[in-house]
Amino acid sequence: MKISMRVLSYILIGVIFFSVSNVNSQNKTDKSNENTIYVGSYTQKEGHVDGKAEGIYSILQNKKNGSLSPGKTLAEITNPSFVKLSNDGKNLYAVSELGGTSGYIYSYRVNGDKSLTEIGKLSTESIAPCHIAIDKTGKYVFVSNYIGGVVMMYKKNADGVLKKQQHLDIENPEKAHSHSVSISSNNKHTYIADLGNDKIWIYDLDAEKGRLTPNKQKFAKLAKGAGPRHFTFSKNNHFAYSINELNSTINVFKIGDNGELDIVQTISTLPTDFKGKNSGADIHIHPSGAFLYSSNRGHNSIAGFKVDQKTGKLTIIGFTDTMGATPRNFGISPEGNYLYAANQDSSNISIFKIDEETGVLTSTTAPLNAKTPVCLEFE
Repeated sequence: MKISMRVLSYILIGVIFFSVSNVNSQNKTDKSNENTIYVGSYTQKEGHVDGKAEGIYSILQNKKNGSLSPGKTLAEITNPSFVKLSNDGKNLYAVSELGGTSGYIYSYRVNGDKSLTEIGKLSTESIAPCHIAIDKTGKYVFVSNYIGGVVMMYKKNADGVLKKQQHLDIENPEKAHSHSVSISSNNKHTYIADLGNDKIWIYDLDAEKGRLTPNKQKFAKLAKGAGPRHFTFSKNNHFAYSINELNSTINVFKIGDNGELDIVQTISTLPTDFKGKNSGADIHIHPSGAFLYSSNRGHNSIAGFKVDQKTGKLTIIGFTDTMGATPRNFGISPEGNYLYAANQDSSNISIFKIDEETGVLTSTTAPLNAKTPVCLEFE
């Protein structure tokens, strides 16, 4: 059977079109199977770290198998040690942790290809900003300065640009080390972890006026030398948890009707036979609410706990080696099936599968090489 050149041309065009369509479809499928993770880092040598990165960079997570692949540097700024996406995902905010001078908060627009465009930069009005939080309305951004006892509140404009809203001075500023701000689920209360004064300061948030005022309780006092660092809430919002840097413990709090805190448990983040130096770092509740995890720098592990849904109290599941040094921060994937530990001093990110029945962590593959990672933020 003879085929005319015209018919043959149509056949070839069809084959090419089908092939290109297949490739494009596959690429779309691959992209939909990815999460972008924004990585905060250190870029220069400081007293506690030898920074190797260029600034904020991305890595890509495969949602199905949890694997990571390198991305690229997105913004070259000094020591972006904490990064935070806006509630709508349209903006990224990053501190520039500077010692000896005022730090900064940078504002970025997140583009369609996940690249960043700088749209603003403001002083944090104190030294060594180390944490960013955003209220439930998405209108207010909070920055904790580790030195100087200052917490800044900014208002987010419609375009993502920030403007100063409130400058908050913590009591006993020469000793204060405000390490994080956490906002209650009802958006009525904020909790400031003050490592230097061993207190969780409690402020009431008026989202209409954009103001913080001291809560009636004012603060929750922790054990001397505890060093509260980060703070999180149970899924039912009846309990809260503080990871304490200096004595490697977690405090469990019952949350009162007016935002007050009452300690109901103190539990170690370390094995009973560990005798070395350690500092607690990060803490996160699993999306299911059934498990809580914290990171140990020194023991270089993730401690896993089961959460009692009625009492909020914790029982240890076990300790998992992070296969690196100084896991400052870690992240749980939005799907709740993988945990990633950012090993600051070994410049790698380790990957663990979460057993969603038991909470046990299992290493899935070798860690990904990544320059001085200290903060992981999922899109």
